[in-house]
Amino acid sequence: MPAPRPRRSALYMPAANERALEKAKGIPSDAIIFDLEDAVSPDAKDVARGQAVAAANSGEYGRRELTIRCNALDTPWGRDDVAAAAKAAISAVVIPKVSGTAELDAVSNALDAAGAPKDMMIWAMIETPTAILDARAICSHPRVAVLVMGTNDLAKELRAAQVPGRAPLVPHLAAALLAAREAGKPVLDGVYNDIKNAEGFRVECEQGMQMGFDGKTLIHPDQVAVANDVWAPSEAEVEHAHRVIAAFDEALAAGKGVVQLDGRMIENLHVDNARRAIAIAEAIAALNS
Repeated sequence: MPAPRPRRSALYMPAANERALEKAKGIPSDAIIFDLEDAVSPDAKDVARGQAVAAANSGEYGRRELTIRCNALDTPWGRDDVAAAAKAAISAVVIPKVSGTAELDAVSNALDAAGAPKDMMIWAMIETPTAILDARAICSHPRVAVLVMGTNDLAKELRAAQVPGRAPLVPHLAAALLAAREAGKPVLDGVYNDIKNAEGFRVECEQGMQMGFDGKTLIHPDQVAVANDVWAPSEAEVEHAHRVIAAFDEALAAGKGVVQLDGRMIENLHVDNARRAIAIAEAIAALNS
């Protein structure tokens, strides 16, 4: 099993804000998204672009995964954003409102034309009904590494109410999650807007974790600790995972066809889950070391 990369928390940081970029160096999010899109006014796009690239190339963000959210290619800034990002020390460009594979091909070609390394990937944002319906094709694109839910725009497009529990959005979240899992790619839950409501935020994180998302995109540094906590295996879970693997291996060595632990049946799937929990815990420990 390849070691999973922790993406419990992916924090949007407005790249036009020098103070925010400096502060982000000490924020323990697993990933940072230097934002050139929604968080930047039109008259600050050029400044934000230069500052995002400089920040990514500074080497001052530790082991965090760094990405840049570009404006869409059909905007006045999109192609310049992608060309600049191609020369930054990032793992991926984040592309908003992806409509299908033709757009992903265009972004990939623009990256190549600007000299981006072949391992610079795309995080595709799912924010429209078209993207939900085409999520399977979007996930299958070879340059897409991560799916990112854009729940605010999706709710707007659907004319859906944004309410506690997200009932109007759950079927669409599940559809995107299903596509990502089929393709074997990570998928991040969307943002939570009420930054003063810590309890509501934790509840939504727990919902996303229980659904199967790999982490959550965030709009405020205060949200990082909760997301990191919710998506990290607890000490008890890691200890139980080791016991599951040990019990299974012991049963196999003894030639037993049935394995039990604490009165529960253990099958291969439980062992796989246990190994994944341990791998995630080890990856988080390595990131934080």
